[in-house]
Amino acid sequence: MRRYTIALVLLLVLPGFFSAAESQTRRLKGYPVQTDKEELDFQVQLSEQEWRERLTDDQYYILCEEGTEYAFSGKYDKFYEKGTYYSAATGQPLFSSETKFDSGSGWPSFYAPIDADAVTLIEDNSLFMRRIEVVDSLSGAHLGHVFTDGPDPTGLRFCINSDALIFVPEGGEPPEIMEH
Repeated sequence: MRRYTIALVLLLVLPGFFSAAESQTRRLKGYPVQTDKEELDFQVQLSEQEWRERLTDDQYYILCEEGTEYAFSGKYDKFYEKGTYYSAATGQPLFSSETKFDSGSGWPSFYAPIDADAVTLIEDNSLFMRRIEVVDSLSGAHLGHVFTDGPDPTGLRFCINSDALIFVPEGGEPPEIMEH
C-alpha cells in the first residue's frame, strides 16, 4: 500500500514541478537558459589550485563548489551604497546599485544585471528543486539563482551570494577583468 501511495503522490506532484520550472524559464525574458553547464565553453578556465590561490576559502566554496552563504549573513544583504558589484571570480561588472532592492530573502538581490551578457543562466535541478542558476559568463563561477518574483520593470530577482561579489563605490577604481 505504501508503494502505491508514493507512486500516486509522485504522479500528482511531478507534472506541476516540471510545468512550474518551464513557466519560470519562459518568464526570463531576454535571458536564455542553458541546460548543461558542462557543455558551455567559458573564456576563463583555471585549475582548482589556481582558483584556491586567487580566492578566499569562502569565495572558493561559493564560486567553485556552488555553495551558498547563510541567509542574512552576507556583507551586501543590507548594504545600499551607490556603486557597482563585480564578480569576485573574474572582476567583470555584474550589477549596479541602481537595480539592487531589499527582497527580504537574506541575500543581495537585483532585478537586472548590468548587461545580459555579464551572466549566464543554467537549469539547476539539484537538491530536488528546479531553479535557474546564475553564473559569471566569463568563468562559469556560481553566483546564485534567479527567480521570477522580483519587482518591476523585469519581475526578476537575481539572488546573489555576497562572497561572489566585489563592491566598488561610485567613482572608485574597478578591479582588473581577468582574461585567460
